[in-house]
Amino acid sequence: MLGEARALAAIEAAGIPFTVTRHGPVRSLEEAAAARGVRPGDIVKSLVVRRADDDFLFVLVPGDRQFSWPKLRALLGTNRLSMPDAAVAKAVTGYERGTITPFGSTRAWPVVADATVAGRTVSLGGGAHGVALTVNGDDVVRALDAQVADISD
Repeated sequence: MLGEARALAAIEAAGIPFTVTRHGPVRSLEEAAAARGVRPGDIVKSLVVRRADDDFLFVLVPGDRQFSWPKLRALLGTNRLSMPDAAVAKAVTGYERGTITPFGSTRAWPVVADATVAGRTVSLGGGAHGVALTVNGDDVVRALDAQVADISD
């Protein structure tokens, strides 16, 4: 199943309201926000972080913020975290970088959402380039059973 179809099927199965936006190539956060009709801070990056061999998690952080390695390490109680390369990220999620979403991942890795994701509308990757899912952040947290914490600067 193609990435977009997998993501859409998963978010539909979660039973939460969402809107799909499709747009052409973008070169910046600002261009992506304009194409999606949202503010740059409303775009939420879905990052894949490795804790150990075959142990990954999704980290959701607004596009205008950076996730904090020290905060995430403290939250998870570990000193060893890393970002996998593009090939590994695709292998463990089924999605290419730039299209990654926890919805429809080939494995349901744990999710940590920055505290700023909750309580507002956000735009997530939709499993394919130029595809976005606009959804309520509280619904995302609930549907993914995400741990919510201050993990960004």
